[in-house]
Formats: sequence, structure tokens, C-alpha cells
Amino acid sequence: MPANLIGGWLATRFGLTRMLIVGLCTQISGFLLLSALSPTWSATWAVAWVVLAQGVCGVAKDLTKTASKSAIKVTASLAAEQSSGQLFRWVAWFTGSKNAMKGVGFFLGGLLLQALGFQGALWAMAGLLALVLLGVWQWVPPLMGKSKASRSAKELFAKNAGINVLAAARVVLFGARDVWFVVGVPVFLYATGWTFTMVGGFLAAWTIGYGVVQAAAPQLVRRSSDGLSTEVPAARLWSALLAFVPIVLAVAVAWRVPHLEWVVVAGLGLFGVAFAVNSSVHSYLVLAYAGSEKAAEDVGFYYAANALGRFIGTLLSGLLYQWGGLLYALIGSGVMLLLCWVWTWRLPLVRA
Repeated sequence: MPANLIGGWLATRFGLTRMLIVGLCTQISGFLLLSALSPTWSATWAVAWVVLAQGVCGVAKDLTKTASKSAIKVTASLAAEQSSGQLFRWVAWFTGSKNAMKGVGFFLGGLLLQALGFQGALWAMAGLLALVLLGVWQWVPPLMGKSKASRSAKELFAKNAGINVLAAARVVLFGARDVWFVVGVPVFLYATGWTFTMVGGFLAAWTIGYGVVQAAAPQLVRRSSDGLSTEVPAARLWSALLAFVPIVLAVAVAWRVPHLEWVVVAGLGLFGVAFAVNSSVHSYLVLAYAGSEKAAEDVGFYYAANALGRFIGTLLSGLLYQWGGLLYALIGSGVMLLLCWVWTWRLPLVRA
């Protein structure tokens, strides 16, 4: 979470290109740190080393994502088609392809491990990222997105009412996904007889499908010339539809309907479609509300809320499943999504 906030502020002060370079270098360093792991180390030292390396990679991901999303706003502000939906299409494609690649990464990671081994796979990924780094250094304008950064926390957190409301909605939106997706669904499916391979393959396929739907979201949401008058009501509608899914599933779990595991799988599919459209619309709106001069700060603040939501959701996922199984996790998800829907009614229909 702090990496998003700090990364957005630094990207505004020093430019998006520099933050992309810092993020890529940090990611390469994380891979190389992880590749140094030795089977001869003690369990305590090995776990500490892995946590350190994963932390470095996590910071790198946040820095790179914040700078990349902000670059879309800066680039779209120069495009003549922005008012007719160009920004929405670019955001949806970027977000969807990113998440689809997460799912592909499940399979590629296994392939690289089998073909090259643990160290070889990490070195290969570091080498590929080095090529990307060279491309950014060579072809992206060095001062892209550079502006006068906020000078106080008050200025950073309260520039735009739309951004603040979206951040609050984002906390509960992503918390609602992870509160049953992180622990509840995998443990439930495994308990019903699914193997680890089946569970992992299903979650990978779900992630790919989720990314594909995100990329297609502009085809499912009517766009307006001002970029808000139909998109904001769409956020409200899709939030309501999304909240409906875990509530219905909670009823199915409470009643112990036949073939419950397949009902949950089908419900997760519907949840993925509605969640992908919601996420894509929110990702567009944060850039629609953001000013082009300090877009990186706005995006950093927004994704800090995203990280907070995932933390809360992950924590509650384990607690609720331990207290009441999948039923409690689904109830928690439904409550959080109702809060998300309530927050979307506070979204302004005009830019500040």
C-alpha cells in the first residue's frame, strides 16, 4: 500500500519513465535475490530470504503498475478520440491483458520450472525484464508525466472528491473478492474432493477469463461524450449485480443444495464477469476524474486503496472461513459489495 502512494508521488515529481525504470530494476533485483536461495540454508533463514525477495518484487509491481496506468491518462490526454471512449478502451485493454497474463503466468511458471529449474526460470525472467527495461529507456520520453508534486498529505489525499469516493469503493470491492476467493473457494473445493491440480487449474482459467472480460468491458458499458453521465450509472448497476451473486450463493450454501460444488463454480463464473466489468469501469473512472498533471498521484492513491482492500479481504477470508466456513465468507463478501454499491451513489457526474 505505501508503495502505491509513494510511487505515485515520486512519478509526479520525477516523471513516469523514471519510475518505470526504477520499478523494472527493482523487479529484476527481486528475481536475482530469490535465485540466490540455497537448499543448504536453515529453514528460518530461507523463509526470511524468500519473504525479503517477495517484498522487493511486490514493491516493484506497485511502482510499475502505478506508473503504467498513469501513462495511459497522459497519453490519452493528447488523443483526439478521448471524449468518444478512447480512454475507456485503453484502460480496459491494459487492465484486462494484465490480469489475463496473471493466469497465463500460472502455466508459464510451471513450464519454466520444469524446463529450466528454479534458478534458471528466475534468470530467464530477469533477462526478459532487462529487455523491457532497455525498451523503456530507449523509446519512452524521459520526462513523461512530470509535474509539481503535492507538498502535504492533505493535498495528496483530498484533491478530488471522485477519486476519494472511488478509493473507498475500491477497498470494499477488492476486499469482497478476496474474502471468499483467497481461502474459502480453494479450501472448499479441495474439501469436496478436488485435487490441488484441479483447484489450481480452475483458478488459473478463472483469472484468464476475468482478464478477457475486463478487456471487453467497453463493449458492455454504454459510453457518453462527457465520459461520466452513463459510465457512473453503469458502475452503480454492475455493483448491484455483483452484490447479488454472493448473496444468492450464501443462500444455496445455507440450504445445502445438491451438487453444491458446481453451484459454487458456476457462481464464481458469474461473479468473475460482474467483478471484471466493475473493476474495469472503476479503473477507467479513476483516470476520468484524475487531472493529467498529477495523474500518477491519483492513481497511486487509488491503488493504495486497492491494496488495503486486498489485505482486509485476505485477513477476513481466513477468519470467516475458520468461524463459519464458506457461508460466512460469502456473507462477508455480500456485505462488502453492498457497501461498494452504496459508495458508488456518491460518485459525481461531473468532473471537479
